[in-house]
Amino acid sequence: MPTILWEDNHLIAAFKRSGQTVQSEPNKPPALEVEVKNYIKDTYQKPGAVYLGVIHRLDMPVEGIVLFAKTSKALIRMNEVFQQRKVRKIYQAWVHGKPSAKSGNLLHWLKRDEHKNYTKAYQSELKNSERAELNYKLLETKSGYSLLEIELLSGRKHQIRVQLSSMGCPILGDKKYGALFAYEDNYIALQACELSFIHPVSSEPVQIKIADLIFPG
Repeated sequence: MPTILWEDNHLIAAFKRSGQTVQSEPNKPPALEVEVKNYIKDTYQKPGAVYLGVIHRLDMPVEGIVLFAKTSKALIRMNEVFQQRKVRKIYQAWVHGKPSAKSGNLLHWLKRDEHKNYTKAYQSELKNSERAELNYKLLETKSGYSLLEIELLSGRKHQIRVQLSSMGCPILGDKKYGALFAYEDNYIALQACELSFIHPVSSEPVQIKIADLIFPG
């Protein structure tokens, strides 16, 4: 049974576990999309197939809030909201070390190697690179590690992971991008912890938020 964080007649938000995919993939555990469909079917006793639109995704090792659409109308409108960057997306990450400033802005140009599922950050634009930007803020330090709050200003694959690593603060457990050790089940200490937007149907403000990311030890 998925952890449902918020819902109305048009949208539903659920918690994605680390190691879980948003949509079904071969030889992977049950996807969050499937769990949410089953929740809707059982809770509201819906006959036949349940409609659920995927609005956005999180990397498999990342946990946190994922928003789905319960109607095609809501999916179309929320896709526009995301494309126009009218969603405030906040993450938290435990990282190695401590940034040189308590808050700041990171701007890089990212290039993907799809064969290796790896992204590299550059300080200036290159051919076929994508602009990536985020703001960060230091929330806490502990035993040589730091808890950062990240506001994502663009949505690139592995963006937070590679940009924080490029700053010299790789995310705990993320050996792909420079962490000193790995956790079991490929967990990395990165969580999508807040989504804020104007509801595409009611036009009311919506804020979906979960508790701060616990230090993984």
